[in-house]
Amino acid sequence: MLANQNLKAFVPTIMPEKARSFYSEVLGLELLSEDQYALEFDANGTLLRVAIVPEFKPHPFTALGWNVDDITATIKSLNDKGVFCEHFGFLEQDSLGVWAAPGGAKVAWFKDPDGNLLSLTGYQDI
Repeated sequence: MLANQNLKAFVPTIMPEKARSFYSEVLGLELLSEDQYALEFDANGTLLRVAIVPEFKPHPFTALGWNVDDITATIKSLNDKGVFCEHFGFLEQDSLGVWAAPGGAKVAWFKDPDGNLLSLTGYQDI
């Protein structure tokens, strides 16, 4: 039924100005529209709707993630823009925050201005 339909992703924000800057200027997504309800971005063909909400408590799990060609270069580019990966005490991560998953993927997490947990996954070494 929905297998051949386009997916739309959602994340909440209580700070739309900061979210606009983060998703467009830091992550490089094209802002498609903005109104009193949401910001909409083109995330490589997937519509990302950053919904404006009156209150929000971030969840402790990943809300959005990207597969990237070079996780190290992507992290360093984020670092240059003031965004750094999270370090968790229950995972063995390198100095950049990259965890080597058992299947060989490399995974790292960072947060948007609202505290939504976002991830990067690199498969280049598999």
